[in-house]
Amino acid sequence: MGDTVAVPGRFNGPLESGNGGYSAGAIAAFLDGDVAEVSLRSPVPLDSALRISPEGDLLRVFDGETLVADARVVEDLGVEPPEPVGLEAARAASGRYRGLRGGPFSRCFVCGLDREDALGVFAGEVEGREMVASPWTPPSWAADESGVVRPEIVWGVLDCPTYFAAYLRRDSLPISFLVRQATRIDAPVRVGEEHIVIAWPLGADGRKHEAASAVLNADGETLALARALLVEPRQA
Repeated sequence: MGDTVAVPGRFNGPLESGNGGYSAGAIAAFLDGDVAEVSLRSPVPLDSALRISPEGDLLRVFDGETLVADARVVEDLGVEPPEPVGLEAARAASGRYRGLRGGPFSRCFVCGLDREDALGVFAGEVEGREMVASPWTPPSWAADESGVVRPEIVWGVLDCPTYFAAYLRRDSLPISFLVRQATRIDAPVRVGEEHIVIAWPLGADGRKHEAASAVLNADGETLALARALLVEPRQA
């Protein structure tokens, strides 16, 4: 039958499809390299066995005949983390979170306000900095048997704040979807310890927006780093 990957229903972003970062991380697990890049080609269905098809340097992922994603190992992210944000500043920034209740992402497992079991990564603007931040203490269910947060969870946590960073200076928040994420995990992220998640904009070109994100420990050390491309859908 070959390899398959499935995104459990609890790990949604939009209500009926997988969180982009989590889905990308689950796919990246089939790659062998320090830096993985996953491009999402269509919404990732939940609770479905998706077929993994190696094709040269690429892994392609299909739902039946529909291409869902492709993935590859890359040499470098092309970004470096900025000066870290402290826990107190991250807690204050979280109070400026711009996510909405009742919206299309309000039940996202990472940042949804309408969900009691969300991870609570509510990244808001950091005062005096061109970035967003949130504190985050990983729950026990996010870990493997060694107490380390599973990589696909880290990918998910790195995803959502990039949206709020990309639109940091916009009065309104348009619908936008993750289409590509590249991630490097440098050190274990451990449950029960308070971390800081940050994200900052990298630039925009029309409907396309780039941003980067990182997970830091309480001492400001970078544990994981990501670069994301988000795209606004074409208007009908």
